[in-house]
Amino acid sequence: MKLPNGFGSVYKLPGKRRKPWAASKTTGWEIDTKTNQAKQVKKAIGYFSTRKEALEALTRYNENPYDLFAKEPTFNDVYEAWSDVHFPTLGGPSSIRTITSAYKHCAPLYNIKMKDIRVEHLETTIRNAQVGDSTKARMKSLFNLMYRYAMKHEIVTKDYAQLCDGVQQPKPKIVRVPFSDQEILSLWSHLEIPFANMVLIGIYSGWRPQELAVLKIADIDFENMTFIGGLKTDAGKNRTVPIHPQIMDLVRRNYNQATSMHSEYLFNDPDGQQGTHLTYDKYRNRFKKVMSRLNMTHKPHDTRHTFITKAKESNINEYVLKLIVGHEIQDITEKVYTHRTIEDLRTAMNMITWPEIPSE
Repeated sequence: MKLPNGFGSVYKLPGKRRKPWAASKTTGWEIDTKTNQAKQVKKAIGYFSTRKEALEALTRYNENPYDLFAKEPTFNDVYEAWSDVHFPTLGGPSSIRTITSAYKHCAPLYNIKMKDIRVEHLETTIRNAQVGDSTKARMKSLFNLMYRYAMKHEIVTKDYAQLCDGVQQPKPKIVRVPFSDQEILSLWSHLEIPFANMVLIGIYSGWRPQELAVLKIADIDFENMTFIGGLKTDAGKNRTVPIHPQIMDLVRRNYNQATSMHSEYLFNDPDGQQGTHLTYDKYRNRFKKVMSRLNMTHKPHDTRHTFITKAKESNINEYVLKLIVGHEIQDITEKVYTHRTIEDLRTAMNMITWPEIPSE
């Protein structure tokens, strides 16, 4: 049976619901910005078990109209009204379960009038929920959707959900594991493995992996036994790093090979065109292959961490160490007034204790 124009509407909501029948009343019209057509703005009168109950409620409302939100709806009331409109638009039951799961953890808000809820209520509810960060993020998403609905229907005048801080995902803790002396000796014993020498040069010099990959042969000074290179920060760029005597032959071999290939880079990609230097991704893949061959479980930055660990164990002056590895010096006096020579850096480099390499 068709209801009279302006009387309102009764319709059944999809899915399994305790009260599947909705009664609503058109309260105005708005322009759809996409279609430029007018569409009805409806407010729900209530939800009922049968169509008959919904019709009776709609009839009572028409006989004695009242402000549909005069009772100042609670958070729970808004959730019920919003979800009955929103859930039918979702792709399936899993999407609905995601929302209802988040809503279960919003109990402290259930009976608070929506207009009285403030940012601290929302943030405290999220913070105190005994759930993981992913569920807390869904709670914040739920608040955003509910406030959008509440603003549209003039239940609230301010969107506090937008002012509520989102869940901060904790930064993953990076674990650096230095190479043991036994592992360093294993690398020395397996120089036939491609790029094992590059890993050792990284361990003995402290270069960042991406800095190591783009070292140029023009910046290798065998007379003064130094490299020049560096990336990332002002403190790290164009810094001079002494070449430790133990890796001098390894550096020279790569230098000679690069020269024969007519490459300007110390390390080159054997699978690329002649003279193609390594990108960080290619270096990482080569590094993984070396680790796999030797049954080691290190990450590329562990070479740098090994150098820094060894230097600290050898009581290297902290400012000299920062100059070698490219860390910023905060001490103004040390930064401005103290000049460290190449000889200072070389002396410090030679103080570092490394495992004794067996003679061939």
